[in-house]
Amino acid sequence: MDLLKAIKTRRSIRRYKPTKVSDGLINSLIDAARHAPSAHNTQPWEFVIVRNKRVKKQLAETHAWSSFINDAPVCIVVLGNEKISSFFVIDTACATENLLLAAHGLGLGACWVAVYDPDNPNSERHVRDALNVPPHLRVIAMIPIGYPDEKRTPRNLRELDKMVHFNKY
Repeated sequence: MDLLKAIKTRRSIRRYKPTKVSDGLINSLIDAARHAPSAHNTQPWEFVIVRNKRVKKQLAETHAWSSFINDAPVCIVVLGNEKISSFFVIDTACATENLLLAAHGLGLGACWVAVYDPDNPNSERHVRDALNVPPHLRVIAMIPIGYPDEKRTPRNLRELDKMVHFNKY
């Protein structure tokens, strides 16, 4: 799929067919994520691949917007190493977007489920406990992945002239 087409047609998918996602495809997604830019090339990301039904059920109970994780064949949890970069949140967001676009380009559905919230650590604590995440790694997001079992319509986007400014605001 053409990159611009992938960017413009990617949608958050929350319903998945029960079809297994191959290890090869998961490796391709992680490979795409690791090619993201990072401040000073620190690459502060780590990934936990979750296929186990019991663990996915725990992740689905993280907060009100995570329940559909239980139905995905696989969930990738994105972690950021706060010891090696103060930009770990931004860097892991870049890696997450690469992963989401790669999933769409490979015919998979995925959805970014936010976890990291410095004002409310409860969700992060829940995932950290479920996955035994070491203290120096922060839980940024969970990405359930599978073959789409829904078709999403295009989003309404703000007009460019409402958000673009030239030379000054």
